[in-house]
Amino acid sequence: MIVYEVSIEVDRDAAAAYLDWLRDHVAQMLDFDGFVEARVHERVDLADDAPRRTFVIAYRLRDQAALDAYFANHAAAMRADGEGRFGGRFGASRRVLREIG
Repeated sequence: MIVYEVSIEVDRDAAAAYLDWLRDHVAQMLDFDGFVEARVHERVDLADDAPRRTFVIAYRLRDQAALDAYFANHAAAMRADGEGRFGGRFGASRRVLREIG
C-alpha cells in the first residue's frame, strides 16, 4: 500500500467553503483506479487565533503504479480546479509514504 498525503493550509475565512469543496474533491479522487480509501483530518492548533486552518488528507492507494498513473493523467486537472476556485487562499504540500509492515 501507498499513502499519498496532502496537507492544505487554508485562510480561516475561506476554510468552510474550501472544506465543502474538498469533500467533493476527495470523492472524485476515490473514483480513480487504485485509490482505495481517503481520510480527511484537521490539524489541531493550540492557538485558536491561527490565521489558517490545516487539513490533511491521507489517500491509500493499491500501489505505486496507481499513484504514478494519477500523477500522469489526472493530477494537473485536479489541482487546477482547487486553484481556480481558491487561488491565493491556500497552500499545499504533499508526501508519499510506503507501508513497510
